[in-house]
Amino acid sequence: MEGNKVAFIGLGVMGYPMAGHLSRAGHQVTVYNRTGEKAEHWARTYAGQSAQTPKEAAHNSDMVFVCVGNDDDVRSVIYGETGVLSSMKPGSILVDHTTTSAHLATELARASKEKGVHFIDAPVSGGQAGAENGALTVMCGGEAAVYDRVAEVIRAYAKHAVLLGGHGQGQRCKMVNQICIAGVLQGLSEALLLAEKSDLDIAQVTSALTQGAAGSWQMANRAVTMAADSFDFGFAIDWMRKDLLICLEEAERNGLALPMTQDVNQRYQQLIQQGLGRMDTSVLIQSYKTSFASVHEEG
Repeated sequence: MEGNKVAFIGLGVMGYPMAGHLSRAGHQVTVYNRTGEKAEHWARTYAGQSAQTPKEAAHNSDMVFVCVGNDDDVRSVIYGETGVLSSMKPGSILVDHTTTSAHLATELARASKEKGVHFIDAPVSGGQAGAENGALTVMCGGEAAVYDRVAEVIRAYAKHAVLLGGHGQGQRCKMVNQICIAGVLQGLSEALLLAEKSDLDIAQVTSALTQGAAGSWQMANRAVTMAADSFDFGFAIDWMRKDLLICLEEAERNGLALPMTQDVNQRYQQLIQQGLGRMDTSVLIQSYKTSFASVHEEG
């Protein structure tokens, strides 16, 4: 399905390269970004078009992709006189790549249906590197026939895409993903502290463990940098905490307690209060170092 007329709304560290992959795949891409200069730069780089409003970008598009910050950011580019739904044609598809609440996904599905537009919630995993390398995982919720149309297009920037069920199920799968990441980082933080206190070489430990049962993306890509106190890259904890709050709200609606998720969320909140909100999620180890120091002093 090459040659679609598509719009991409939101050119952050994820959206900018994702839109670029769509252009390289042969689609006619029009972009919108809150900072217009960035959209214009993208258009010059990829020989696409930039628009002054989401409405203008979405006009006459076959598919509209959104990748912004949070629920309210999504609503700001979807609804109203300048939102994409005001200009999308009947039968077109709205795809939201933003990590949001499942409630918003079902809300957008209803609003889209009223306009004769199809909707897919499609949060992504793989980070900035995954977006740049066209290797994202995309978790989708919506109707199967609509997903089949979208899947052919998003393969431009995804190595794996899966339909999890109806609207909102993509977002719920992303919640599971974020909880798993939080747990891995919690375990990795404590493990690295023990390794350091035991005079183990972290690079050697990582080499020994990455191909075994303890191996993970986080270990392979973050263990050495965590031990070196290097965190100025990757997925910022400002965004991770937003995601974990969504997870905790969903859990509460289902009558579940998530103690590990709550603990990591609180530690991220404390790190944000220390001015570390833009650091990578692996900065979690700093919280455990502080806890270790406190216990050592009390002892």
